[in-house]
Amino acid sequence: MQQVEIREGTIRLGQLLKLAGLAEHGAEAKSLLDEGEVQVNDTVETRRGRQIAAGDSVVVGDEVIRVVSD
Repeated sequence: MQQVEIREGTIRLGQLLKLAGLAEHGAEAKSLLDEGEVQVNDTVETRRGRQIAAGDSVVVGDEVIRVVSD
C-alpha cells in the first residue's frame, strides 16, 4: 500500500494518479479510467475529475493508494 499525502482538502483523481506514479500524463489517467481499471473506495470510477479526500483509497490493478492529509 502506498500512502499519498495531500495538503488541501481534496485532489482530483487524475492528479492523484499522476502524483502516485500510476499515470505519466492526463491521457494515460483517462485511459485507465475509461477501461474501468480504477476503483475508489471499492467502486469503479470513470471520472478523472472525481474529488478524492483524505481517508479515500484508490486501487489500480495491484496498486493500492491510501490518501492522507498532512
